Amino acid sequence: MVLYINACVRDESRTDRLARVLLDKMGNYTELKLSEEGLKPLDKESLEYRSELIAKGQFDNDIFKYARQFADADVIVISAPFWDMSFPAILKTYIENIYITGLVSKYGEDGRPVGLCKASKLYYVTTAGGPYEGTYSYDYIKDLALGAFGIKDTELIYAEMLDIAGNDPEKILDEVIDVIKMKQV
Repeated sequence: MVLYINACVRDESRTDRLARVLLDKMGNYTELKLSEEGLKPLDKESLEYRSELIAKGQFDNDIFKYARQFADADVIVISAPFWDMSFPAILKTYIENIYITGLVSKYGEDGRPVGLCKASKLYYVTTAGGPYEGTYSYDYIKDLALGAFGIKDTELIYAEMLDIAGNDPEKILDEVIDVIKMKQV
């Protein structure tokens, strides 16, 4: 199963537009439009409840549905615009809700995470009005994928400089779309 994690908030998102070109090459996919999922950050009560369920091994509880879905995906596509040197907060909230020890990772003998996810690849698609710098966006997701989730292959797809005076954003997007269309997926 291809899982599309859509962290784009705008209806006419340029990031979503790029992601859908990639997804069209993959065929069927399951989409999570994060802004419509009702995700909430963990608070004291939800963290305690989640911890109790994890301790009891009750991973069939509905609060783990996103983690189970993420762990079972064969390929993951994340689309998230470059906001404030990172990505929209809803993506961090999603990650907080799926990072479940026992479902997406476990602790190894040395205390470090060992990934439990099935996905062979994670694509991260983004757009930026100015220059793109991935330290707090793609690099963070890549580190989680490789270091905690067990996803061995990640790829960044991006268009940048879209809002710079004198640049033609449609031309820039079309150039990236052409590259995506040539990809082997």
